[in-house]
Amino acid sequence: MDAGCPRLPDSVLFEIFLYLDHADVLSVGLVCQQWRAVARDEFLWKELFYRYYRVSRDVPRHPGAVSWYDEFQRLYDTIPCVEVQALKEHNDQVLHLSFSHSGCLFASCSKDCTVKIWSNELDISLQHSSNMRPYNWSYTQFSQFNSDDSLLLVSGVFVGPHNSSSGEIAVISMENFTLLSRVRNKPYDVFGCWLNETNLISGNLHRIGRITSCSVLWLNNAFQGIESENVNVVKRLFKIQNLNASTIRTVMVADCSRYDSPDLLLDYEEQLAASSTCPVFDLGSDSEEEGAKPKAPPEPAVQELPGAGAVPAAQGLQQLFDGVMEGRRRPAMTETQLETEVAELFVRNRTKPPEPNLLPTDSKTKYLIFTTGCLTYSPHQIGIKKILPHQMTTAGPVLGEERRSDEFFDSLDHVIDIHGHIIGMGLSPDHRYLYVNSRAWPRDCVISDPMQPPPIAEEIDLHVFDLKTMKEVKRALRAHRAYTPNEECFFIFLDVSRDFVASGAEDRHGYIWDRHYNICLAKLQHDNVVNSVAFSPVEQELLLTASDDTTIKVWRSPRAVRIRQARRPRPRKLLFSWLLNQKS
Repeated sequence: MDAGCPRLPDSVLFEIFLYLDHADVLSVGLVCQQWRAVARDEFLWKELFYRYYRVSRDVPRHPGAVSWYDEFQRLYDTIPCVEVQALKEHNDQVLHLSFSHSGCLFASCSKDCTVKIWSNELDISLQHSSNMRPYNWSYTQFSQFNSDDSLLLVSGVFVGPHNSSSGEIAVISMENFTLLSRVRNKPYDVFGCWLNETNLISGNLHRIGRITSCSVLWLNNAFQGIESENVNVVKRLFKIQNLNASTIRTVMVADCSRYDSPDLLLDYEEQLAASSTCPVFDLGSDSEEEGAKPKAPPEPAVQELPGAGAVPAAQGLQQLFDGVMEGRRRPAMTETQLETEVAELFVRNRTKPPEPNLLPTDSKTKYLIFTTGCLTYSPHQIGIKKILPHQMTTAGPVLGEERRSDEFFDSLDHVIDIHGHIIGMGLSPDHRYLYVNSRAWPRDCVISDPMQPPPIAEEIDLHVFDLKTMKEVKRALRAHRAYTPNEECFFIFLDVSRDFVASGAEDRHGYIWDRHYNICLAKLQHDNVVNSVAFSPVEQELLLTASDDTTIKVWRSPRAVRIRQARRPRPRKLLFSWLLNQKS
């Protein structure tokens, strides 16, 4: 504290800490100067930490922390919550942000139909802007750098004949910003993603009935215009049947090579080398005691496949039609219900079985992850499909390996049921954990019409799943909100760093949580919906947020701001400069 300020008793300082506003970093820092001088006792800092941040005492200290004092300092000094720059070069809603792996560049997509490339120097500056309207795009919606940052995948909405809209993916070279190739992508919210340095995944959709369809996922070579005359540049990966108006959307690839050495283990008991179930916490609970109650994570739903004794499709169809014609089906089936039951019977004996061992078997294993469903058109399940080594290249037959007549469709290797509308997904940097934004359905709701999904909650739940065990490891985080109904619901992109997870929201704020303690640390204000957030992959104390208010905001931690200010050259005062000139 300042020399002129009276020193306070330790007990009074302790109570001051408990009532300080977390956002008031300067006030906390002033008190800390005296606190460090009078209280080095770890017990006092531990007590202060649990009470100040309202963390259950069952939660151990972060495995990377050396003391409770350092941990308290980390959570108020390293959070990117200080706005340092606002980028206003877009003239419409900014929908998505993505960093290069080196952290030197990032890309932004917008309703103004441009993708902009930014240089992340001392002050962020615009390096290039590509307008996609000449290619009949309506807007750009998503981007992703390949693993060596030499190519940029850009996904957008393509306006076709008679104003019909689907998606399209463009590949842009980072060497000279030229457009290398374009790939059709349907539906547009498949978005697309890289599988490796030169191959990307897109989607296509084929209607079978009014509410039944088939999603086909394709592997595409990024250099199609150059190589298509000599070698295959596309190959079919998977063909999956969709029921009840559902479709495959939002594809991403998880690399399993680091599952045994993650940046941060989220299971507290695993951290302590124990085998019991980890405690979980709910930020939405009304009391500290309620949030501290352990709850066993629910087992994710696994897709049920018919056993050897299942009724053959032809026999099942005959039984179904006989029952309908003779009036033995009560209540009477609607047209939608009839179509769904016929589709289920058809696919029963026409689907390739799932891979026998989903869990990673070697360091080269990769998972294809996407949103899907089985009850209604709104995405409410996460599908996981193992990508085999021979599927990671476009070499070989365009339609993939030969299939028997009873393997017309591919089955999913694993399904996670969210029981709500999924509006965002993101992987931890080590790809061990999958974070999912969802808006819950009412408990015990029944869906009788796939075109009428249940109402969705305003609260957004942020779920965490361990992709090594395929289990939910913590109860959902809560703080952010959304207000649009099912038919207007849109994707809100989240991002994960080593220690933090961030998300946008419709309540005009971005949010940051600590991954270990499951606590909300900061709210970042905008003037409209926050659509996307992105941590720098090399500096988690730098965060970007993109909003419908047409701006991209740059946020740094208080510590980073102090360091950068100290490095900036200070301009000489005019009087000092004049005196120097006089002496010379």
